[in-house]
Amino acid sequence: MTVVDHLAAIPSPTQGVWELGPLPIRAYALCIVAGIVAAVLLTERRWVARGGAPGDVLDIAVWAVPFGIIGGRIYHVISSPRAYFGEGGDPMRAFAIWEGGLGIWGAIALGGVGAWIACRRRGIPLPAFADALAPGLLVAQAIGRLGNWFNNELYGGPTDLPWALTIHEWSGGRAVVDPDGAPVVLGTFHPTFLYELLWNLAAAAFVIWADRRFRLGHGRAFAVYVVSYCVGRLWIELMRTDPAETLFGVRINVFTAIIVGLLALAYFVWQRGRPREVITRGGQAGAPGTAAPVEEPATDPGLVRQEEHRPAEPG
Repeated sequence: MTVVDHLAAIPSPTQGVWELGPLPIRAYALCIVAGIVAAVLLTERRWVARGGAPGDVLDIAVWAVPFGIIGGRIYHVISSPRAYFGEGGDPMRAFAIWEGGLGIWGAIALGGVGAWIACRRRGIPLPAFADALAPGLLVAQAIGRLGNWFNNELYGGPTDLPWALTIHEWSGGRAVVDPDGAPVVLGTFHPTFLYELLWNLAAAAFVIWADRRFRLGHGRAFAVYVVSYCVGRLWIELMRTDPAETLFGVRINVFTAIIVGLLALAYFVWQRGRPREVITRGGQAGAPGTAAPVEEPATDPGLVRQEEHRPAEPG
């Protein structure tokens, strides 16, 4: 690779961890936290616009986020077990979440359990809340992918395209240096983390547009999120070269994207034609939310009913 080629490539950080006294500050963790904050802020805006009570989102996040982190780590360890249980692996590293490695499939699955518990405690219908949450999740995933950039990980095959990504040999949160003190460059590769980041942002915009245009409810906006993400993850996953478990020579995440995407599409079709729920929790944080038939008037502050005709709200 020539000097010109190297300068034309997207640079990667040579350090992903900084010591603040005895406390290590990890870029990966900061990106995850930033993603969570962005998701909470966007979801709060969408949930209140739907009639939810201010503060609901943060209360639900207190349950959903820890469940999601645990679920994401479990899925990552199961789908990429060699570093932990393979030859020369260290099983205790399975608990080292700060090193990176969270599988979105497990995060959404177990995070959904946490959200369900919190919604049930507050009398909020989970599908309605999931619809408000959907774009925020995509934005959070996009921001979280920056952590992979800091860690010099999750890249594709070699390439000399103008947007190729420079990757360093990596160890302990830093680039390995040669005898002259210069970072060791492995080469330039497809920036699959960047492909997914851009895809997620585009999908978030698409979900917001579809939700405004068609006034989706009963979990259909969330289903659009899942289908959109799975389509992107499918082709991006096929480009990745990092170690992963395979089935019939194909990465397990490819099968997961296909199955989950088809299930979400089936759910969307199944719920087609249902009017959006009207959440009438008012401004009362903690107000109960119960379901009621369309014919009944919505007099209870926590009542959830079916929408008949209502002007569009901000997404």
